[in-house]
Amino acid sequence: MLILTRRAGETVMIGSDVTITVLGVKGNQVRIGINAPRDVAVHREEIFERIKNEQSNIESGDADTGDSTPSTDN
Repeated sequence: MLILTRRAGETVMIGSDVTITVLGVKGNQVRIGINAPRDVAVHREEIFERIKNEQSNIESGDADTGDSTPSTDN
């Protein structure tokens, strides 16, 4: 893990396409801005974990589709 010290307004580059800028610091909260290409998914960790769990449920057939109407295929 790379550990950096940055001040408000300073930026970190990831590759040549992604920039992370410290927007502000208040107490123990840090606001950051992330610029990335549209094809790069950027999520908070808890959202990313929820997406992974939902995809796993769909792949295993455990997902609730929300459709409670019985099939009428004959």
